[in-house]
Amino acid sequence: MLLESDEEIADLLSATQRIALVGASAKTDRASNDVLRYLLDQGYEVIPVNPALAGQQIHGADVVASLAVIDGEIDMVDIFRNSDAAGEVVDDAIAIGAKSIWMQLGVINMLAAERAAARGMKVVMDRCPKIEIPRLGLSKVAHGG
Repeated sequence: MLLESDEEIADLLSATQRIALVGASAKTDRASNDVLRYLLDQGYEVIPVNPALAGQQIHGADVVASLAVIDGEIDMVDIFRNSDAAGEVVDDAIAIGAKSIWMQLGVINMLAAERAAARGMKVVMDRCPKIEIPRLGLSKVAHGG
C-alpha cells in the first residue's frame, strides 16, 4: 500500500520502532548520516546497513552488512540508495518480512513499491522522515537543523 496522506504517514511513523537504514554513511556531510542521528535522537532503534562499514559504529549504532543478518523484526527499511538500487533493497526487505519501506527524497521505484505492496507492506516514496516527523508534529525531541 503506497502511503501518501499525512494521516497514513503519521500513523506509520508512530507505529514504527525499529528501522534498518540501508546506505548508512559515516561521513557527516551525507544526508543518511544526518537522518540516522535524527532518528536515533527521536528514540527510534536504528540499525545502519552498509557492507563496507560492517562491524563499525555510526552514532553509537552497530553497522551490519545486510538486512539478512539483522536479528528480530524490522518495522521499516529506510532506503538511501538510488532508485534503481532500491529495487534490490526492497526485495531483501520482503525476504526478511519487514513491515514497511521508506524510499528517501529522490528515490522512486514504482515496480519495487508494487512488489512490496503486493506483500502487504506499507510504502512511502520520495520523502524524508527527518522532514515528515516535525512537519506532522511527531517530533519527540526539539532539534535544530
